[in-house]
Amino acid sequence: MHVPALRAGWLTQTFVHWPYPAEQVQRLVPDGLVVDTYDGAAWVSLTAFVMADLRPSVLPAAVPGLPAFPETNLRTYVRRPDGRDGLWFLSLEAGWSAMLAACAVGAPYHVARLRVSRASGVVTYTGSRRHTGVTYRLSVRPGDPMAPTHRDVWLTSRWRAFTKRLGVIWETPVEHVPFPLRGARVEALEETLTRAVGLPPPGTEPLVHFCDGIHRVRLGASRPAQPLHGHRTADGHHTADGHSRTGAAHGRHGWAAG
Repeated sequence: MHVPALRAGWLTQTFVHWPYPAEQVQRLVPDGLVVDTYDGAAWVSLTAFVMADLRPSVLPAAVPGLPAFPETNLRTYVRRPDGRDGLWFLSLEAGWSAMLAACAVGAPYHVARLRVSRASGVVTYTGSRRHTGVTYRLSVRPGDPMAPTHRDVWLTSRWRAFTKRLGVIWETPVEHVPFPLRGARVEALEETLTRAVGLPPPGTEPLVHFCDGIHRVRLGASRPAQPLHGHRTADGHHTADGHSRTGAAHGRHGWAAG
């Protein structure tokens, strides 16, 4: 990404991950994308955070009045036939109605009443989608900083997201420093987001990560996905600009997901 379209910060971020049978998730993904798996399972992640200082890239973060609002997404992990990996958003909840503009490239945004709070070392996220019964309440107790395993990196280090609009797959690149991950324990979790997108309730205890926040997130302009003309890396994966890179090494992550 040479010139980002937007800049932002992602703060007070919790990732909750569940494994699912790949066939259950694949039917929610459009033609042209294949569910990515780890240890034979597809993964679905609920990610809750605060979007801060969202602005066009030409504006500095010090501009007064920049928005800060909660956002939550439910996502899975996918690949294109050429090997490029990224995120597919099953749903997105935002506390700021202007985010609905992203629906223009197929992002499944919903305006919701969202809240993030802290008390006695516990972070609580609550959300209620307007005019529906879709809700969630998540309370987590962040733990100590952690050295991420390969699976932790796989779940949190994606540098593009895919959407579909008018029969066309779009991709949106994002760049930022690696997440300083902490362990976390779920204190309470109730959600109907998975059921709303057509999945059964999670059948296992989740894997959980917490991040206090990252700044200087760079979001690129969405563009129709094109055949890749870059070089192929040693592990068989392509890169968008012809240079070998990985999410772990370059600290990139999927769009609006945190």
